[in-house]
Amino acid sequence: MFEVENFIKIAKRENNKKRNYLVINALQGKHIPVKPSEAFSMFEELALKIKKRYQNENLLLIGFAETATAIGAAVASYCDTLYMHTTREILENVKFIYFSEQHSHATEQKVVQDDIDKIKDKIDRIVFVEDEVTTGKTILNIIDILNKCYPQIKQYAVASLLNGMNDEAIYLYKQRGIDLNYIAKTNHENYVQIAEQYSGDGMYVTLNQLKAMGNIQYKMFYINGYMDARRMVEIKQYNENIEKFFSDIKKEFHFCEYKSVLVLGTEEFMYPALVIAQKIEKMVSKVRFHATTRSPIAVSTEKTYPLHTRYELESLYDKKRKTFIYDLCKYDCVLVITDASNAKQEGLDTLLAALSISGNKEIYVIQWL
Repeated sequence: MFEVENFIKIAKRENNKKRNYLVINALQGKHIPVKPSEAFSMFEELALKIKKRYQNENLLLIGFAETATAIGAAVASYCDTLYMHTTREILENVKFIYFSEQHSHATEQKVVQDDIDKIKDKIDRIVFVEDEVTTGKTILNIIDILNKCYPQIKQYAVASLLNGMNDEAIYLYKQRGIDLNYIAKTNHENYVQIAEQYSGDGMYVTLNQLKAMGNIQYKMFYINGYMDARRMVEIKQYNENIEKFFSDIKKEFHFCEYKSVLVLGTEEFMYPALVIAQKIEKMVSKVRFHATTRSPIAVSTEKTYPLHTRYELESLYDKKRKTFIYDLCKYDCVLVITDASNAKQEGLDTLLAALSISGNKEIYVIQWL
């Protein structure tokens, strides 16, 4: 059983008038470095609820980008279902269903319509997977849209690590017959006040500071066999491809030589990197995983605050986009695992600089293609 007070912290959003706070889950593997086994332990508990409740149904699980892409894939893996996640990236030659995300700093979300078209008559229920559901409005928006596109799909559900919905929102879901599945309940009543009490005086490393550092030594690997979960995947096949991906990585590394390893995912691309981190954890005493993110979060020096140092980066996917990484430490080895095709060198340089400032010297970038 996961107790909220043991893994939840409140952070301060930056320049977001809709909501001034962000709930930080220390175990989900996004903003805070996490032991991979602890992340999977939480994901498995959520998966068991889905597996038990819908054991006789054909499910499509949809994870929400960017924070729930790994959660969704992990739950799908335990339940052996079809899986895809929403995206904010540009994909060529596909039709999208668009919807907007309440409270987000980057509101455009979309799913690939072509893929849902192929299985619309074969599934009994769509389950949306999130890190936390607060108002539930975003998911109701997409259900309304999907109902128009796919009247034959009658049943929907939500699976989230956390549920912060009030009684009115929960009642609305109950009226509409949409199941809510979650591990822990959160109460947002005091979160605004908690966020406001922090000074936001942490260390901010700017883009210009990182760009001024010059070239950082690293080694690049390109490994084939990529599957993109922005497109619908059979989860067994997806995991088999990740297994082969790791097998190829192992040929290049002697992990037993390291005492500490950091594995970094990039933005929406989290699950394969997290799986690889979990496998390395069986060979190395200290392994941590987290990922770059679009979320601009304030950092602060208070011990009770979850994030203390912020590095402002250029995205590996789009040089016009700012991304961030938080609370980097020194490790014997760092693996940056990405699906950024033709990763933008400027973005890569800023990430390498952030890792270098944190004391990391042995850095490898692995592109799955």
